[in-house]
Amino acid sequence: MTYRRARHRPRQRRRKLLSAGVIPVRFTDGERLYLMLRAFQYWDFPKGKVEPGEEPLHGALREVEEEAGISELDFRWGMDYYETGPYAQGKVARYYIAETRTKQIVLGISPELGRPEHHEYRWVTHEEAVRLASPRVRQVLEWADRKLTAGA
Repeated sequence: MTYRRARHRPRQRRRKLLSAGVIPVRFTDGERLYLMLRAFQYWDFPKGKVEPGEEPLHGALREVEEEAGISELDFRWGMDYYETGPYAQGKVARYYIAETRTKQIVLGISPELGRPEHHEYRWVTHEEAVRLASPRVRQVLEWADRKLTAGA
């Protein structure tokens, strides 16, 4: 039996896969509502992959317009963001918070899929969002809620 010595390659550092999005907030009758989108059984805020050479904020703006049809956003709480830990093969998601007066959402058609990427949208209260969200998205929601409450 012949044995070969294994060749060791230097460990390559994995590039961070960054997606960016916006937590759209709308106020109605004194109540704070968050926009959440559903893809299969997962609820999240509008977000998507940041393209090569694209600034994360510009990617977030592009994604919220593509996925929800929202172009009117007011970053009245500043440009702070929350970045998740790695998930789904090392992806990291960055979220910004912005107010919108847009109520009617238009789920955009994905060119790759030929249909909307999301199956449903809802404007929800904090409590409803907590029930819908996965643990990763709940962390984002809690950060947003603390920031919005402090800045109210």
